[in-house]
Amino acid sequence: MKGPGTTHAARSLTWTANGRAIVDGVTFTVPPGRFTALIGPNGSGKSTVLRLLAGLLRPSSGHALLDGIDVTALKRRDVARRLAFVTQETASDLDTTVSEVVMLGRAPHRGRSATTEEDIHAVGQAMAAMGVTALAEQSWASLSGGERQRVNIARALAQQTPALLLDEPTNHLDISHRLDLMEMLSRTDATVVAALHELDLAARYCDHLVLLDAGQVVAAGSPVTVLTPSLLEQVYRVHATVKQGQDGRPDLCLAPLPRR
Repeated sequence: MKGPGTTHAARSLTWTANGRAIVDGVTFTVPPGRFTALIGPNGSGKSTVLRLLAGLLRPSSGHALLDGIDVTALKRRDVARRLAFVTQETASDLDTTVSEVVMLGRAPHRGRSATTEEDIHAVGQAMAAMGVTALAEQSWASLSGGERQRVNIARALAQQTPALLLDEPTNHLDISHRLDLMEMLSRTDATVVAALHELDLAARYCDHLVLLDAGQVVAAGSPVTVLTPSLLEQVYRVHATVKQGQDGRPDLCLAPLPRR
């Protein structure tokens, strides 16, 4: 995953369902080679925006750009060579082994040709990075939710794309694996865009935040400029105390708003 990363942008991006705008005129640019988090309360449109950026949904209007090109105009194989997408949930009844699941990440590179040494090496590296090497021959269906999540991320890493798009990547993970994952994502040279619930993790590890509410962008920028008491109260309906940590990043303390 070495390289400058890809450029992603949303331009007046709108997506409607049953006559309701789930994403409504969203515009922002993702810094290439950096770690961007889409944050916001439940129902704010984070997952939908991520799927639009990945080309998995076609916008009702506006554009999701990948390296300046509308992602819906690209062939799926070309998209799969540029970005890997990790969903929140995956099928639990797959009749396959963990190593075979991770090998699926190599499909955009090899097509119908036989598995190469490069494929095997990429899969081994990805599994080691996510700490799932010992599960290689285990049945996918037998894994816990957290193990499946780590294997699914290993599949994306094996894809070796210049961009990673992850929908709630810390879902199901225990604290140790959650921190290990965020540390790894913050160090990679790839462009990373993740929908996150945990504001403390976004503050600690991300370079750029896009704050969404009711399908619209409320703020975008560094954690210091986005995670302010006024914005957090406005969007999350919480009282926030924000201090600057020794590393210059915001340190959050959140509490319910007083009852009126």
